[in-house]
Amino acid sequence: MTNPLFLSSLLAPLFSSEAMRAVVDDRTRLQRMLDFEFALARAEATVGVIPASAVAAIGDACHAEHYDIDDIGKASVAAGNILIPLVKALTAEVAKRDSKAASFVHWGATSQDVIDTTLVLELRAGIKVLDSGLARAVAGFSSLAQRYRNSPAVGRTWLQHAVPMPFGLKLAGYAAALARSRERIARAGQQAIVLQFGGAVGTLASLGERGLEVGTQLATELDLPLPDAPWHSHRDRLGELASALAILAGTCGKIARDVTLMMQTEVGEAFEPAAAGRGGSSTMPHKRNPVAAAAILACVQMAPQLAATILASEVQEHERSAGAWPVEWPTFPALLLVVSGALAGIVDIAEGLEVDETRMRANLDATDGLIMAEAVAMALAAKIGKPAAHKLVEEASRKAVTEKKSLKDIVCTDAGLTRYLARAELERLFDPSTYQGAAQAFIDRQLAAALDSSSPPTFRGRSDAEARAQAAGRGVSDKPR
Repeated sequence: MTNPLFLSSLLAPLFSSEAMRAVVDDRTRLQRMLDFEFALARAEATVGVIPASAVAAIGDACHAEHYDIDDIGKASVAAGNILIPLVKALTAEVAKRDSKAASFVHWGATSQDVIDTTLVLELRAGIKVLDSGLARAVAGFSSLAQRYRNSPAVGRTWLQHAVPMPFGLKLAGYAAALARSRERIARAGQQAIVLQFGGAVGTLASLGERGLEVGTQLATELDLPLPDAPWHSHRDRLGELASALAILAGTCGKIARDVTLMMQTEVGEAFEPAAAGRGGSSTMPHKRNPVAAAAILACVQMAPQLAATILASEVQEHERSAGAWPVEWPTFPALLLVVSGALAGIVDIAEGLEVDETRMRANLDATDGLIMAEAVAMALAAKIGKPAAHKLVEEASRKAVTEKKSLKDIVCTDAGLTRYLARAELERLFDPSTYQGAAQAFIDRQLAAALDSSSPPTFRGRSDAEARAQAAGRGVSDKPR
């Protein structure tokens, strides 16, 4: 099993992105734990805690291909976590090269230091994947918003026609909400992506007076910020990040829900990108199903529960939990996966949404002018007051429905209304493009805010490959790796 979300690789591609699956792959996780061990050896050699001669042998053994993942997983049942059997295997592997160096493996650290920092490194890589997708989605919807900023469409409340709105306003809202998630995740990442290094109970007593010095150097080796103290039983930073991820999923779900509704046969205003074999039915040749939106919504159903599990695991006993801590190990990768799946679908929609402006106009006319009732009522209210105006237009609307006539025809022949509103004014009031209010300003403001997110707050971090390449060239040992 290389995917913590699904036992079957048949399902994983539907609910997660390929890039995120690579981030949370078991072998990649194993390599990150080994990267920690090698970085720890380099840091301790640099400050003189272990001999520099031990570093090369430890580094040579810190490659995932030397280890059997299945064996480590099976051994973790008795050990309680995957790090204990890995350290045992690593020590044996180092001993093949240098028996003296083997005694300095994992010096002064504890399992939670490695597992938590590995999670942090995984989250750092995962956030980078999400940020790339968010940048594309924000750019895509921003471009669409500009293109359709003057396209009148039905604004709906309670799934009913309400008043007209420019379709670009809906699209700008998508861009702005996604941009806020981009900033929110980056901010949460700045807090959560920090080194965990505290030894048994967070004192680093096993390193004597050199603990903080080793921690500082270890943070440098891993390119992670050093927090004010070890955080092994305080998971608030992780809870905040999990919440930010779930909020992003919710935004993706809102957009996907809108798309499914706009793709309904009776609506037909906007569609997912078309492609051969996409969205078809196994039995109905005519179907064009909202498959991306459906997959997004499936991911979105899972994300809040996964985030809630992370939040629940904040309740931990004393200096190490007896059960809440391990809950995070499968849950965070699963959360990253489903959020990546939702976002991948949103990127697809943002970069290929097909809009039918003709159908939008037809839908505006579907209620024979009733969608402009508020416009008429507000214009009339300026003359006779809102309560009286509302009553007159409400009665006219009922009459239009009962007699199956357009509201415009009813209004234009109603002496109670035409005595206050001239024919030319009524003609203008029934033009959807004239009833926009501040919509164009809101489009501009939201797009400006989305543009501001193009350079969200950053947090430290090289890619895994860059970190390993830099470590390989660092001269802290007596011989080159």
